[in-house]
Amino acid sequence: MPGKGTAPKSGDELKQRVVALAQRLGLRVQTEVRAARRLWGQQRYIDVVITDDKSGKRLGVECKFQATPGTAEEKVPATIQDIAHWPIPGIVVIDGEGFSTNMRGYLMSTGKVVWFDELEDWLRLYFGL
Repeated sequence: MPGKGTAPKSGDELKQRVVALAQRLGLRVQTEVRAARRLWGQQRYIDVVITDDKSGKRLGVECKFQATPGTAEEKVPATIQDIAHWPIPGIVVIDGEGFSTNMRGYLMSTGKVVWFDELEDWLRLYFGL
């Protein structure tokens, strides 16, 4: 599994690592960016919004960490559906050993989920770095 040796230990740490990686690549980062409301009326916040100031291209990133098996992973499909309603493109960055085999298969099939250890390559391709 990706990231075993240097993997984050919590969702907040994963978010901080996403921020640090984007900044290291020369990209501007905002966290907890308000973006309208979810279908059920709750205020929506995007964990991280990454911007390339040269091109103006933006990407929203939700960060999901699952340390142990459990039902928390079942929230990720709802996050993927929510991304479809964002005003900018978005992905979910995941890490942790707790994602079940079935959920891993589903998440990868969406094309909207990236393991943290693969994020740098993904960002380089997306932003043309």
